[in-house]
Amino acid sequence: MCIKMGFLSRAELDNMGFKYLGENVLISDKCSIYNAKNISINDNTRIDDFCILSASKEITIGKYNHISCHTILIGADTIILEDFVTISSHCSIYSSSDDYSGNFLTNPTVDNKYTNVKNAPVIIKKHVIIGCNSVVLPGVTICYGSAIGSLSFVNKNVEELVVMAGTPLKYIKKRINNFLELENKLLYDE
Repeated sequence: MCIKMGFLSRAELDNMGFKYLGENVLISDKCSIYNAKNISINDNTRIDDFCILSASKEITIGKYNHISCHTILIGADTIILEDFVTISSHCSIYSSSDDYSGNFLTNPTVDNKYTNVKNAPVIIKKHVIIGCNSVVLPGVTICYGSAIGSLSFVNKNVEELVVMAGTPLKYIKKRINNFLELENKLLYDE
C-alpha cells in the first residue's frame, strides 16, 4: 500500500510567517514548526512528516536540503544547514542541552537560575549527510562533504570529507569528493 505524503500549499507556508522562504519548498502538513519568524528555508528543500523545527534563536536551511521524517531541529541557539544537506529519519539536532551532572535541575519548566543549560550553535556544512537515528549536540560543526553513519552520537566537530560513525564517534574512511562536479551539472541542467 502506498501512502501519499501531503505537503502544505505555498499560501499555507506564507501564512506561517517564515523569516525567509525560497522557491519549491515542500513541508509536510504533519510537520510542527515553532517560531517560524526565526526560520529561513531556501530553494528546493523538503521536510517530511513528523519533523519538529523549533527556533528559539535561528534555524537557517540552505538550498537542496532534505530533512527526513521524525527528525528534530531544536534549541535556544542557532542551527545552520548549508546547501545539499541530507538528514535521514529519526535524527535529533540540538543547539541546547541540559547539565546531566546532578548539580542542577533540568527541563524547561524549571527557572533558569536552577539549571545549567549549554546553548551553542550547530553548523552543518555543504554536502553533509547524517544517517538515521543520529544525534548532534550543541557546539558541533560538521565540515564540508562529511558523512555520519546511522546510530551515531556527534558530540565533537567533524573535519571535512570523512565518514564517521558510532558511539563514540570514530573515523571510518575518507569520503570521495565528486560533489562540486555533480552540483554544477545539476545547476546547469535547471
